[in-house]
Amino acid sequence: MAHGQTRTVTLWRDTAKLPSYELLRESAEVDVVVVGAGIAGLTTAYLLAREGSRVLVLDDGEVAGGETGNTTAHLSNAFDDRYTEVARLFGATAARIIAESHTVAIRMMEEIAASERIDCDFTWVDGFLFPGPGGVEPILEEEGAARAAGLDVAITHTPPYDPFRAGVALRFPRQARCHPLKYLAGLARAVEAKGGRIHTGTKVSAVHGGEVVRVDTTSGLTVQGRACVVATNAAITDMVQTHAKAASYRTFVVVLKVPQGSVPDALYWDDNDPYTYVRLQPADGFDFLIVGGEDYKTGQESDDRERLLRLESWTRERFPMAGELAYSWSGQVVEPDDYVAFIGPNPDGAENVYIITGDSGQGMTHGVLGARLLTDLIAGRENEWAHLYDPKRITAGRTLEYLKQNLNVAKQYTDWLGPGEVASVDEVPVDTGCIMRRGGKVLAVYRDTDGFVHEYSAVCTHMKCMVAWNDLEKSWDCPCHGSRFNPYGVVLNGPAVADLDPA
Repeated sequence: MAHGQTRTVTLWRDTAKLPSYELLRESAEVDVVVVGAGIAGLTTAYLLAREGSRVLVLDDGEVAGGETGNTTAHLSNAFDDRYTEVARLFGATAARIIAESHTVAIRMMEEIAASERIDCDFTWVDGFLFPGPGGVEPILEEEGAARAAGLDVAITHTPPYDPFRAGVALRFPRQARCHPLKYLAGLARAVEAKGGRIHTGTKVSAVHGGEVVRVDTTSGLTVQGRACVVATNAAITDMVQTHAKAASYRTFVVVLKVPQGSVPDALYWDDNDPYTYVRLQPADGFDFLIVGGEDYKTGQESDDRERLLRLESWTRERFPMAGELAYSWSGQVVEPDDYVAFIGPNPDGAENVYIITGDSGQGMTHGVLGARLLTDLIAGRENEWAHLYDPKRITAGRTLEYLKQNLNVAKQYTDWLGPGEVASVDEVPVDTGCIMRRGGKVLAVYRDTDGFVHEYSAVCTHMKCMVAWNDLEKSWDCPCHGSRFNPYGVVLNGPAVADLDPA
């Protein structure tokens, strides 16, 4: 396996033909540089190119090679963290903006798919939110809050399917689903057709704000522009502020085959924490049943395989028609402590640098609405969503959650005091990583499938936390802010930009 790859294999990658692009071969000057070729980056590039801007997209992997490739693509305005909470924290106007912006994002995806003739299985469906352990009362409260936010929701006692055995659900009409990588493949081609340039395999090492923004790459080449949009899953230009107000979570997905038409085509969620989410994807002669959940804070648990098994067992119990397990994988989401994504100017004040992060489990719609918002800001237009999504905001009423999150981060530094998992490299199993102490150093040691040992510093290059081995993904994961590295120390996920140091 080549350095830089992960072992995650998803349904999406098997069934989509993604365009390939060359790495950056010469320095360039454009209007806007976009870092990240996922849903947020490509949508931003498309909107800007459509308005006539010279746009260049850089990504260290391939198109949709990051977390967009791991999404289950629920296109929804049923806000993950509930309108009751948004209204309580920010007020009724904010709740209306959340509903409006996610609704606009879904419509934009439909319009782009239609105008660019992207065959991505886009389909309007209903969504159903079922009660969790708290009973029906929170669902009834959410009905009132969602209605106040402008959504046409209603309680139903006859959902088309009831996997949660609740007997009642809150129906959200006009939700949608699509094949995310078919959509991204078409969107990438549309960016190029409008004059944009895309370079994959090109790793950004630094972004320097100013009247002219400079983006450095590890190859030594630079790109300059009047603005830069950093559309990575976790911000790689803001090293502290947004990461202190958010936490990264691993989330798990199983995909089982079911007879075509045996499960009504809709989106299904429960009100648990973590919650479970279900949808269908049509295939050739059958349907894929896609079920996700079992989230945990990145790097802080080690039972990934057990979580997938629990998710499969839950699915088979509630969907007796389910056949073979076709796919399973995990992905990463960034959860802001006040529930709202960070979209706007880089919070450290870097001039003309913008970020989109904090997807909170709704990366597809957050990516699209974020692109709409940043396109307006770069063009000098006012956007009424800007204040709510501002990455610099401090939210009254979430001080305790902020402190809890950062105490959790501080606790992870006690790993420096641990004895290590093995005393010698001889104890490291094949295709496995272990933490080992050697003198005053703490090492991340990986033995590859050929038996060769690879040693790296176990210290995350973001803020010096100790990484932990993820045996499902074969990666080193940071429990503080969610940075991830492959077995050979190559960074996979920000906020870290640099690879693990060789031992």
